Amino acid sequence: MAQIRLAIAGVGNCASSLLQGIEYYRSPVSTETAGLLHPEIGGYRICDLRPVAAFDIDRRKVGRPLNEAMFAPPNCTAIFRREVSDFDVTVQMGPVLDGVAAHMYDYPEDRAFRVADQPPGDVVKVLRDSQADVLVCYMPVGSEQAVCHYAQACLDAGVALVNCIPVFIASNPEWANEFRKRNLPVVGDDIKSQLGATIVHRSLARLMCDRGVRLDRTYQLNTGGNTDFLNMLEQSRLRSKRISKTESVQSQLDVPLEDHNIHIGPSDFVPWQKDNKVCFMRLEYRGFGDVPMNIELRLSVEDSPNSAGIAIDGIRCAKLALDRGIGGPLAEVSAFTMKHPPQQMRDTDARERLERWIAGQ
Repeated sequence: MAQIRLAIAGVGNCASSLLQGIEYYRSPVSTETAGLLHPEIGGYRICDLRPVAAFDIDRRKVGRPLNEAMFAPPNCTAIFRREVSDFDVTVQMGPVLDGVAAHMYDYPEDRAFRVADQPPGDVVKVLRDSQADVLVCYMPVGSEQAVCHYAQACLDAGVALVNCIPVFIASNPEWANEFRKRNLPVVGDDIKSQLGATIVHRSLARLMCDRGVRLDRTYQLNTGGNTDFLNMLEQSRLRSKRISKTESVQSQLDVPLEDHNIHIGPSDFVPWQKDNKVCFMRLEYRGFGDVPMNIELRLSVEDSPNSAGIAIDGIRCAKLALDRGIGGPLAEVSAFTMKHPPQQMRDTDARERLERWIAGQ
């Protein structure tokens, strides 16, 4: 089977977990598939992913081998596979644009980005020279210009895109049309973790509709200590993130809630939590006889491995679409893997349609 030549934009915690996972599941003698929904997709196993290019802007990562940069500060995710292969990839300087929030410089170096004093490389040239098949985008939330730069580079270099952050590319008709015209697959937008706050919130909201009770109001408050949560302290960078998470839950309701009755989004940065994300959720509803009831829960997850468990499928589906000559947004793949896909579906329907798509039906 051919390899999947992977490029990575943003060598942060999510990239680190993804790369560790590629190594963790690589062993041909291992039968361990915990954490994998699809050990194989279209003939592609995890061991078929080969990193061939990487971009970042942090001075502790740029110019270093990828297998070292993936563990460099300010990365703080769980290390479940310390020994990784020499990918023979050097991290290239990417364009900074709006990728770094100004308040990052008010925090210690081990918590925040520090921009390398180097000019940005030519992303299109690197993608072409490396013969990348798929680029996975891990830019910080709010990096509208930077994500658009990488999306355009994919179009110019003939590379599929998996957009894991809430800048709307696959779900934007203009961008979607550009990928369709170039016959390039795009999966997006905003990764839906394997078993995280969004999927739990969606499931409970849908369950209420299916059981005949009326959801009146709900909130989801999240805290974490990684650079994503630090970056999101700047409220101006959160607009698309709030839209993405809120619409993801609203899409599961027969009658959407009024804006003042639903609040979903990051709440605060707690440094000692590192990559641990804690979610506080409340759903207030009325049952038989309009009697008020409620659900409250606390969810604690390691944020980046939770993301990688889904990204690993989105990447392989993007390559499968390339093999099949399918361009534009991948509706079924995006609906299952992303919070803000071009077309929202119930999760059970998205899973069923994804399986049929993978089977070529």
